Amino acid sequence: MVFADLFFLFAFIPAFALCYLLASLAPGIRARNLVLVAFSLIFYAWGEPLYVFLLILCAFINYLFGRWLQKAGKGRGWILALGLTCNLLILGTFKYLGFFAGILTRCGLPVHVPEIALPIGISFYTFQSITYLVDVYRKESGAQRRFSDLLLYISMFPQLIAGPIVRYGTIAREINDRHVSLEDFADGSFRFIVGLGKKVILANQLSEISDQFLAGNLEGLSTAGAWMGLVAFTLQIYFDFSGYSDMAIGMGRCLGFHFKENFDHPYCCNSITDFWRRWHISLGTFFRDYLYIPMGGNRRHQIFNLLVVWFLTGMWHGASWNFIFWGLYFGIIVAIEKYTLFRTERRIPAFVLHLYSLILVVLGWGIFYFVDFGRMTAFFPILFGKAVSFSDFTVGSAFRSHFWLWVAAVICCLPVGRWLHDLIGEKRFIGRSVLSVSKLAVAIALLAVSCALLVGATNNPFIYTRF
Repeated sequence: MVFADLFFLFAFIPAFALCYLLASLAPGIRARNLVLVAFSLIFYAWGEPLYVFLLILCAFINYLFGRWLQKAGKGRGWILALGLTCNLLILGTFKYLGFFAGILTRCGLPVHVPEIALPIGISFYTFQSITYLVDVYRKESGAQRRFSDLLLYISMFPQLIAGPIVRYGTIAREINDRHVSLEDFADGSFRFIVGLGKKVILANQLSEISDQFLAGNLEGLSTAGAWMGLVAFTLQIYFDFSGYSDMAIGMGRCLGFHFKENFDHPYCCNSITDFWRRWHISLGTFFRDYLYIPMGGNRRHQIFNLLVVWFLTGMWHGASWNFIFWGLYFGIIVAIEKYTLFRTERRIPAFVLHLYSLILVVLGWGIFYFVDFGRMTAFFPILFGKAVSFSDFTVGSAFRSHFWLWVAAVICCLPVGRWLHDLIGEKRFIGRSVLSVSKLAVAIALLAVSCALLVGATNNPFIYTRF
């Protein structure tokens, strides 16, 4: 089940809301938590009926290790290491076993290559489990006494299958002590609808353009077509993933959970380092706080630490060589920037820094897109001019027929909402009224258009559910 689906919008959510409201009549919060757990498991089992038991097993293992860490006096480091190993072994078995077995087979070793389906969202809930154990080990948060409450944290459907990676410490208190104000519900609902619009109105339409130029036979692809397809994918993946994050953050807000931001207009960056401070913030800060800094951070072996982090960032996205190269590509650029760009950036015009950043980001998405290494190596020569033609009719047609889509996509990459908020102002009564009416009108329009586009839609997955 995905968020951008009519069944989810008009069957699952109403059923959940009704049960959740009935549970709120009971004293305390436990009934609401149990309803949230039950619907989260139904949500996950809708597409992964077998792997829902793996999800429960992972939660139970981490529950036991959390309680063990809480009670232990000596040897807590070994308990943490064992708990982390269990989590990484489960992730590695389902996500990377086939990849490494394939490498050994190509090296001449007769190793059976298992075909194991990847459980949806396993990378996200594994990393959340790791934050739980580490936070308990560091005594930044207490271990959950009830298994159902930890299962709620790990399986919560708003962010279960495609993030953001919600740290345990961020919502530990809210699991058993949360309140939803009218403002929370209104802002959360608006945020959800904005994310729905990003996905359905922008990302889904841009995917048709990127698939038109990148998914087919590359032999007849022109250079202009390669750039158009790649730029379309650059915009598609942003609106797809940030749209999902908006929907997750919005639903969490409606339930009283305050997830942290996952995107901050990344295409407004002025360096690759700045881009990664703005893109998939929850993953970047996870690697920074749980790996980069413990390895030594900037204090020692900085370049080595950076390359390890970026190698693992690529691996996290998928068991494929293109993701590894994609991670190292950005890791090398970030390392170079630390010793070159950051020493001279004040003397470089802002538009040059922005253009430099966008070009490298777009090229990086080219590595990311092509899981087939042969197709990737065939694509980049075309991108740089080694093609049958520079342009053709399909390029002009794709631009003209989707002109307003391109305009809307570019505008929505900018912090327009922030600008309007600052312009209108929220302190004055008139300003608050204008903002409220504007948000309501925008929400109604986005919901209506999104639902109309979802009618008859046959292929509507989120890109990051694959990871």
